[in-house]
Amino acid sequence: MNKLISKILILFFLLTNNINAEENIMILKLKYGDVKIELFPDVAPNHVKRIKQLAIEGLYNNVVFHRVIDGFMAQTGDVKHGNSSSKDFNLRMAGTGGSSLHDLKEEFSDTPHDRGTLSMARSQDPNSANSQFFICFKPAAFLDRQYTVFGKVVEGMEFVDKIKRGEPASDPDKIISFKSL
Repeated sequence: MNKLISKILILFFLLTNNINAEENIMILKLKYGDVKIELFPDVAPNHVKRIKQLAIEGLYNNVVFHRVIDGFMAQTGDVKHGNSSSKDFNLRMAGTGGSSLHDLKEEFSDTPHDRGTLSMARSQDPNSANSQFFICFKPAAFLDRQYTVFGKVVEGMEFVDKIKRGEPASDPDKIISFKSL
């Protein structure tokens, strides 16, 4: 009887652990291919919740990469001015807007800004992150403990590497969709 209970508990743990792991995996669809991203709810719970909420609402779909600096990062997520299918789209204003939700309090951590790290963009105010984020092309230790890391690319970084460079690029690349696995 104890063996049966033990087996049931182990099976339950494995199933729930896998479900929790999958709910923190998202797919960022680019024209070059799909980018698999692991979110870090244990590191930045409020930022992960925000990213998921905006993604579920489809607000990241068609949002351009408005600031892409070679050897540094690709920034996107301006759901107000950066959505190329919205009446409010304005490429010159992209990067100055956010969502209609309140800004987030910083959740700085010791998680480093390595290649493939996703981190929230913000103004000078550490508590001003809203919807914009960036993906690091290479390590950027000078950002550590100053910007909120909320995830990391686990597959498809070669597609992120192809995003057109510029601030903004002419005819910038955009997010086709961003959704949970």
